[in-house]
Amino acid sequence: MTPPEHDEAAVRSGIVAGVVCFTLWGLLTVYWKQITRFDPFELVGWRIVSSATIMAIVLTVTRRWPRLKPVIRDRRLLGRVVLAALLLATNWTTYVWAVVHGHVIDTALGYFLGPLGTIAIGVWLFGEPLRRLQKVAVGFAVAAVVVLTAGYGRFPVVAVLLATSWMLYGILKRQVPLNPIESMSAESFIALVPAIVTVIALTGSDGSVVAAAGTREALMVAGTGIVTVVPLMLFAWSAQRVPFTLLGPMQYVIPSINFLLGWAVYHEEMTSSRLAGFALVWAGLVLITVDTVHDRRTAGLSTVPAVR
Repeated sequence: MTPPEHDEAAVRSGIVAGVVCFTLWGLLTVYWKQITRFDPFELVGWRIVSSATIMAIVLTVTRRWPRLKPVIRDRRLLGRVVLAALLLATNWTTYVWAVVHGHVIDTALGYFLGPLGTIAIGVWLFGEPLRRLQKVAVGFAVAAVVVLTAGYGRFPVVAVLLATSWMLYGILKRQVPLNPIESMSAESFIALVPAIVTVIALTGSDGSVVAAAGTREALMVAGTGIVTVVPLMLFAWSAQRVPFTLLGPMQYVIPSINFLLGWAVYHEEMTSSRLAGFALVWAGLVLITVDTVHDRRTAGLSTVPAVR
């Protein structure tokens, strides 16, 4: 599905949805940190069960169950939705595992890598233009990734998994002709059976959610569906309306928040190479912001009719 890139109102609404979505995703780390004593695979299982339950309620209230019929009838569409569900589950599991095990800054690197791929896709796959300042900003981002990766002294598995799964998921969201509610519902329902199996398999352990969670923790686990569905629907809305070359830089909100949380709140190690890498990224963000503002103003001026 081609986004309505020439509809300014649609692009503006997509930008607002994207900013809210990425801010919520960045702050989601704080939420998961409250339940880190549970197995991350069990948490992801409950997250999918909770999300699927919420989407079933939404479909029932809005009477949209019939709109999922194309997913079942169209094998090509079903294949894309299944793949999207798999990529989403991979991204969720990697992220939750990293937060539970104290690797919040690793997630920041992953979400810095992701937008680079998103920008590249916009240019190479969808033919979106890349302006001069955007090229310089991408150069800063590439340099930052090199510095950050070198600072790790090892292959950043968590970061690469997060970046790759999210980048590919973004591509599929553009190619799935479903609105945010239908798309999220289909993905949740497809992942539901494996999620239930995972939850049942891990429930028998002494430290499981069912066996050990207090009232507050149980409510937070149940609430993972809400904190999951809302940003994902906002992202689906944004991804279908905002050019990838703009959507990519917007996603830097997520790793910036995670970086600050990992460093200032959770006191993870901050080496000089990491700090230098993040400084390069922020320099690129400034350039992207300047370029975007200038481009929007120019576009606005170009629509003013000439005086005759």
